[in-house]
Amino acid sequence: QVQLVESGGGSVQPGGSLRLSCAASGYTSSLNCMGWFRQAPGKEREGVAGIYMPTNHTYRAESVRGRFTISQNDAKNAVYLQMNTLNPEDSAMYYCAAVEECLMWRLLQPSEFNYWGQGTQVTVSA
Repeated sequence: QVQLVESGGGSVQPGGSLRLSCAASGYTSSLNCMGWFRQAPGKEREGVAGIYMPTNHTYRAESVRGRFTISQNDAKNAVYLQMNTLNPEDSAMYYCAAVEECLMWRLLQPSEFNYWGQGTQVTVSA
């Protein structure tokens, strides 16, 4: 089993930055894929960024490309989401997810993942 704990959410003004962290515990050596997803009220959960950990390949949604960056630590048991130039449309609950194996081109699909954190809230407002 794998447990995921997110941190780093909060309130920020438009144009500001936040860095989210996701710490994995348990059988983390089995994990090859991790990702960040978000869900705003009344909307479906959407993929933000994903990483294939053995090769460090990353994928980002078009809406965040150039503003958000996903990365992992050397121990491959944590991932981070650096979010810059935030705007109100980025406000949502952000979730970390992980799975043992995945298809790289499906890293932004929630159905690809079977471990989920509890989420951390990000609010962008003036």
